[in-house]
Amino acid sequence: MDITGMTAIVTGGASGLGEACVRRFINDGAKAAILDFDETRGRQIASELGDAAIFCRTDVADEQSVQEAIRNTVTLLGNIRIVVNCAGIAPPKKVFGKNGPMPIEDFDRVVRVNLIGTMNVIRLAAREMIGNAPNEDGERGVVINTASIAAFEGQIGQTAYAASKAGVVGMTLPLAREFADYGIRVVTIAPGLFETPMLAALPEKAKAALTEMIPFPRRLGRSPEYARLAKHIIENPLLNGETIRLDSAIRMAAR
Repeated sequence: MDITGMTAIVTGGASGLGEACVRRFINDGAKAAILDFDETRGRQIASELGDAAIFCRTDVADEQSVQEAIRNTVTLLGNIRIVVNCAGIAPPKKVFGKNGPMPIEDFDRVVRVNLIGTMNVIRLAAREMIGNAPNEDGERGVVINTASIAAFEGQIGQTAYAASKAGVVGMTLPLAREFADYGIRVVTIAPGLFETPMLAALPEKAKAALTEMIPFPRRLGRSPEYARLAKHIIENPLLNGETIRLDSAIRMAAR
């Protein structure tokens, strides 16, 4: 699908991987709605990018919040053709730590944002995309989800995060099969270690140790590299129902 003139919604679009997608899409002729909790940063980016961008303060796990963001996007930017789910949280916590069992609320919060939030956006956006006029391939839209290599090699302290991202991987093929009748493709990207606000919270010593695990190139990924892959997925009609690792061949150790 040619990205030119198309409208995308990008969750987590006010920082990191999501922001890189917003900037890449608009730079290449698309329009984008930034769905994020960070109102200050989201409005700043939208203002910087001009009429092709809008900001919608959004809780991805809340139905009404997502519905309102979708309505605003369609009204201001036009029919939604592209959905990129980058919103996510990754608070580290052991299942049984110094203070006893992990509060189940902590597990629930991670799954709610990362997995339920992703599904919530997909199901509500799909209702809009199904009504789009198809292109010459019969395509009406593309959904790109963000998992993580933790879905496959979660480390100690990542149980909640790994479970949520494994869920995103697990629903990719069933969604692609179901949405095939509507001409909507579904692809998931599983990033490795990237220079994002999520990783920036780690101590420098920890980041250096993680970088040493990476085979090649031995550095953290850069958000524009994620955005470059997202754009290729949009443009390549044969990419569907797949999870693509973007990780410099790293396989995470237990800790």
